Amino acid sequence: MRGVVAAPHPYDIDVGADEAEGLRAALPSLLRRRGAIVNVSSNGARIPHAGPIAYTTAKAALTAFGKALVEEFGPRGVRVNTVSPGPVRTAMWEDPNGYGAELAASMGLEREQLVAGLPAAMGMTTGRLVEPAEVGALIAYLASPLASSITGADHLIDGGAVKTA
Repeated sequence: MRGVVAAPHPYDIDVGADEAEGLRAALPSLLRRRGAIVNVSSNGARIPHAGPIAYTTAKAALTAFGKALVEEFGPRGVRVNTVSPGPVRTAMWEDPNGYGAELAASMGLEREQLVAGLPAAMGMTTGRLVEPAEVGALIAYLASPLASSITGADHLIDGGAVKTA
C-alpha cells in the first residue's frame, strides 16, 4: 500500500527539525554577514500527482518555509531563495534499484524506457533530464553577491515542465 497511510518509503524525507536546527545555528552569522539561504525544493511542490506523496508534500512545505523566512529575515539583510528542480539525472532515476526502477516496474516498463520517456511525459520542452551541474550552478549563483537583489523567489529548473506566466 502506497500513499499517505503507507509505511515509510526510502524516498520519503523528514523536513523539519534538522533544517530548523541548522538554520538556528547559522542565523547569527547569516544576520551579521547579510548572508543568503538557498533551499532546494522540487517542481513536485507545484505539480499535484500520485507520488511519492510524502516527498512532494515535504517539498511544498520547504517552499513555504522559504517564503516565511524571507518575510522574517529579509528586512534584516538575509536573502532567501528556493531552487525547485524537475527530474535531475541522479541516482533517483539512474540507479537500477532506485525510485525510477521501482516506478518503471509498477508501470510494466524497464527503467531505461521510463527515463527516456520522462521528459515528454512531464512536458519538459528541453526534451531531456536536468543535469546536476545545472542545479549546482543556479544554487551557487543565488548564493553569490552577483544575485544580491534576488530574494523571495522560487526558481524552477525543470526543463520547462511547469508552465508559468
